[in-house]
Parts: sequence; C-alpha cells; structure tokens
Amino acid sequence: MKKLSAVQLKQQALVFSVADKLEEQGRKELHGMVQCWFDVQYHEFPGSLLLRFQFEDEAALAAAEPDEKKWQKRLRAALLKRGVVFKDKRRHLIFTLAGPED
Repeated sequence: MKKLSAVQLKQQALVFSVADKLEEQGRKELHGMVQCWFDVQYHEFPGSLLLRFQFEDEAALAAAEPDEKKWQKRLRAALLKRGVVFKDKRRHLIFTLAGPED
C-alpha cells in the first residue's frame, strides 16, 4: 500500500473522527445497527468517500431505511463543520447488510 501524504493523513483522521461519532450515534438511535465502515480514495477526497451503516438483518435494515436521508444530512453537516463540502450528499452514506469483508 502506498504511503499517505501529510494532507491525506489529515483527511484520514477527519474521516475516522466523523465516522466514529456517527457510528456512536447510530448505535444509540438505530436498532440493529452493527457498525459503520467506509471506503475512500484519498486522492479523490471527498468525492470518493462512502460510509456504510451495516445492519444485523433485513428487518433492522428495512426499519432504518426511512431515516437514511436524515443520516446523510448528518454526515454532510459533520463534514461541513470541518470544511469539507459534498456536491451530492446522497452518494456518501448508505445503509447495508454487507460488511467490510463482503
């Protein structure tokens, strides 16, 4: 794996911080949420960022889906506070059953 530049390390720290905060909130508010994980290509940040909220089963996922837009707005707001602007907030957070290894 290629070593990250100083700027990319700052981006990584920012993404981890925001993801950890949202994961903590999600576990409190969303029944059946297992974890939050993400993919990002730092050379294409923030456009390549994709956070995933993983749920334990189909029923928990179906129950949470009406709140997906609310969580997309929370991600956008959390990153905006840190100076990161998204063009399309809906592309950067999804609810899923898949885990990082899938």
